Amino acid sequence: MAGQRRPTIKTVAARAGVGRTTVSRVLNGSPLVSEEARAAVLAAIDELNFVPNSVARSLVTSRTNAVALVIPESESRLGSEPYFSAVIRGVSDGLAGTQLQLLLILVRDQRELDRLTEFLTAGRVDGVLLVSVHRDDPLPELLEALGLPTVLAGRRFADEPLNHVHSDNAAGAAEAVRHLLERGRRSIGTITGPLDMDVGHSRLRGWREALAAGGLAVDETLAVPADFTEAGGRRAMRALLERHPSLDAVFAASDVMAAGALGELRRGGLRVPEDVALVGFDDSIVARHTDPPLTSVRQPVEEIGRTITRLLLQEINRRGSARHRVVLPTSLIVREST
Repeated sequence: MAGQRRPTIKTVAARAGVGRTTVSRVLNGSPLVSEEARAAVLAAIDELNFVPNSVARSLVTSRTNAVALVIPESESRLGSEPYFSAVIRGVSDGLAGTQLQLLLILVRDQRELDRLTEFLTAGRVDGVLLVSVHRDDPLPELLEALGLPTVLAGRRFADEPLNHVHSDNAAGAAEAVRHLLERGRRSIGTITGPLDMDVGHSRLRGWREALAAGGLAVDETLAVPADFTEAGGRRAMRALLERHPSLDAVFAASDVMAAGALGELRRGGLRVPEDVALVGFDDSIVARHTDPPLTSVRQPVEEIGRTITRLLLQEINRRGSARHRVVLPTSLIVREST
């Protein structure tokens, strides 16, 4: 009727009493749906007169000549974290010489997630690059259900089933801590990334493994989680100093957090590296512009962007059905902070 809103996949899911992923699976003929759920979805589609925007045809036979780079983070993180701009540069390099357009999509809240779900279900892109994945993020499962070519920069957990590319985070963290041990430091704290991300867990694991290999007891009170922001680094550094006023080194799981920690150490009258040695991770522009410049674990972020793009193009062109899991090496860049 005139003025009536066109039904969406969310409307169908609500009418059928199922999740949107289940509706997507039904639309794409996936066998991973019970007959009861399939019948409910088909009934809801019929009742609502839902037109699924040629989902099956779009995803299987048509090409949009566009790919989406999806980042489920805020604009402030995107602007303050050099990691994201480096990934974007790598992706752009990877698409050079192709006819594909790159769509950058931020997902900051449920409304934007719903809108993205509709967009992807409508077959508006040929594939998705997903950056900064959290363990409970619904997007990977949705993308898998849609059968949409997908590659992750990072992973949700160690046995991630989707195509993904990441740095050797545990090895990089371990190298940073070994460096501190070699400098004679013995009370080494760490500021971790978010622990609902594999990157946070992996860098924490590297810290633990290096301490144990160096013959030191692993004191978990020397590990404080943060959120990859400068403010988070400041808060975590403050907590570490309250717990362990005599600590003599800190490994921060990002340069941005290390910069926040450096400011907090300076506020407390502590010198870097004389009183507390400090190591970051990323070897971003931040590491080269702090005072003193940061020792940091270099990860090949632009290469991550190029590699996820290459793998996505392979998926789109169906040159192989094998899952790809690529781990890129890291290296330690020593500067004045240690």
